[in-house]
Amino acid sequence: MKIAVTGATGQLGRLLIERLRSKVPATDIVALARTPAKAADLGVEVREADYARPETLDKALAGIDTLMLISGSEVGQREAQHRNLIEAAKQAGVRRVVYTSLLHADSSTLGLAPEHVATEAMLRESGLATAVLRNGWYTENYTAGAGAVVANGALIGSAGQGRIASATRADYADAAVTVLTTPGHDGQVYELAGDTAYTLAELAAEISRQSGKDVPYVDLPPAEYTAALVAAGVPAPWPDALPAIDVEAGKGALFDDGRVLSTLIGRPTTSLADAVAAALA
Repeated sequence: MKIAVTGATGQLGRLLIERLRSKVPATDIVALARTPAKAADLGVEVREADYARPETLDKALAGIDTLMLISGSEVGQREAQHRNLIEAAKQAGVRRVVYTSLLHADSSTLGLAPEHVATEAMLRESGLATAVLRNGWYTENYTAGAGAVVANGALIGSAGQGRIASATRADYADAAVTVLTTPGHDGQVYELAGDTAYTLAELAAEISRQSGKDVPYVDLPPAEYTAALVAAGVPAPWPDALPAIDVEAGKGALFDDGRVLSTLIGRPTTSLADAVAAALA
C-alpha cells in the first residue's frame, strides 16, 4: 500500500518521510516534489508533482493508496493547487487523503484560514476517505530567529499577551505518521497544538535565560512591526502577514489546550526550552 507525500523537499515533508521510513518499508513511500532532484537524498522513490501543473499529477499518483497532502506554501494559490491534487487523486484511484490544515480552521480569524476551509470542503465532497490534521503554529516560526534576536537585543512582535500553543515540526510530523500508519482515523478532524502555551514575553525570557543576555520582548503597533520587517529585508508578503497574524494571536487565534497532539503521538510535545536550545545550538 503506497503512501505518497507532497511537498517532500519542504521542512515538514522531509521530517515526515524520515519518520515514516521507521514505520513502513521505504519501497512503500513515494516522495512527490516539484523538483525531483532535490528529493534524491530521501531514500525513497521520487516522482515529479507540481501542484500548478495538473499534467504532472496523474503519473505521480499512479498506484498510490494514501496521499499525504501537505498544504502548499504559496498563499493565495493553494485552493486551486489543492483542487488539482484532489481531482487527480480521484482520477488515479487514490483511496485516502490526509491533509495538513490550520488550527480551528472553521472558526479561525487568521487570513490563512479560508484556503484551508475551502480545501477541507473539497475533501468532504470528494468521496475519498479523509483525515484532517489542523496543525497549530510551528514553534520554529518564532525560534528560527533566536540567534538574530540575541544579536539584536530584543524580540519584537505585535501579539501582546496572547498565548501561543505551538509545537515543533517534528511533533506535527509524528502526528501525521501516526495517522498514516495506524487504523481508526478516517473521517477525523484533529485540532493539534502544543501542550503548553506561552506569550512572546515568555519566549523572550527563555531566550534570555539560555543565551545569558537580556533579551526583552518589545510589543509594537502592527505598522511599526511591518516597517521593522521591511527594514530587515523580510520578503513579501510576510512584512504585512506576520503582524496581522500576531494581532490575531493576541486575541487567542493560536491557542488550544486540548492536548490532542500529545495524545496522538503518545508523548509530550517538545517544550519551549528544548526548542529554544535547538535553535541556539
